[in-house]
Amino acid sequence: MTTSSPAWGILGTGGIAAAMTRDLQLDGHTVAAVGSRTPESAARFAAAHAVPRSHGSYEELVADPDVDVVYIATPHPQHAPNALLALAAGKHVLVEKPFTMNQAEAQQIADAARAGGLVALEAMWTRWLPHMERLQEIISDGTLGELRSVVAHHSQLTNPDPAGRMLNPALGGGALLDLGIYPVSFAWDVLGAPNEVLALSTPTATGVDRQTSILLGYESGAQAALTTELDAAGDNSATIVGTDARVELAATFYAPTSFRVVDPTGHVIETYESRIDGRGMQYQARAIERLIAAGGGEDVRLPLSQSVAIMGTLDAIRERIGLVYR
Repeated sequence: MTTSSPAWGILGTGGIAAAMTRDLQLDGHTVAAVGSRTPESAARFAAAHAVPRSHGSYEELVADPDVDVVYIATPHPQHAPNALLALAAGKHVLVEKPFTMNQAEAQQIADAARAGGLVALEAMWTRWLPHMERLQEIISDGTLGELRSVVAHHSQLTNPDPAGRMLNPALGGGALLDLGIYPVSFAWDVLGAPNEVLALSTPTATGVDRQTSILLGYESGAQAALTTELDAAGDNSATIVGTDARVELAATFYAPTSFRVVDPTGHVIETYESRIDGRGMQYQARAIERLIAAGGGEDVRLPLSQSVAIMGTLDAIRERIGLVYR
């Protein structure tokens, strides 16, 4: 493994892998190799994105001595086995969200990373975006007063093909894991761990959740109201309400965006505008590279324990709505 800046291996060749590769290269990171289930797919990706080497299997990718950190960009059910494969090969891992299919799988990754002295990080890219960093400063300095509520939405018009990934229960389809992870993680980021989970859902004909509404309760008395759906496009905004002020995040709250801080009289205290290069996925790459350079550990913005616990919240929501993957 290299001793300078870490070299990346991309595990998977879908759309999210392409987006991440573009942001890595735009930000000056080294993308050394890509791996796919077939040599043809890996070679096409490598050619399209100027990646030096391609591997026709995931095993070959994680065995590449020039790869230090592996970005796991496969469908949800493969996150845990792919991450464990890379960790067993001595590679650090950045695992696409949702981190895994359930809390038990998430704990396996956390245990394997800690046992191997390696870094594992959930690719919840929102956590490291500049507007979210500023938002955390505003919350920490007490501008909002006591936090009372979080309201967040993530609804998209997705592929209606019943054989597609979004509607396939065998691939972790449905709104919750693919889209709902964003508002759930956002509520965790702002309010911490909930002590009560309520949910209501409408299924698709294939048995996954088409639309899910979630209420999270907290010991402080705060509440989070979250919605997600996969067959209608929403504005994907979010609001944090405190006793002294509120934050209104514009669409799309989980991507680089703007927000306003507004006092109870309607006076705008602050306006924030995001201005970044690329999609914004490079910030999570910087985060894991900082940890690797420091010799390991976990990121304060999203420690492994929280990724594991968030999967526990998603498990509880699935239990409430009777959602079963198969």
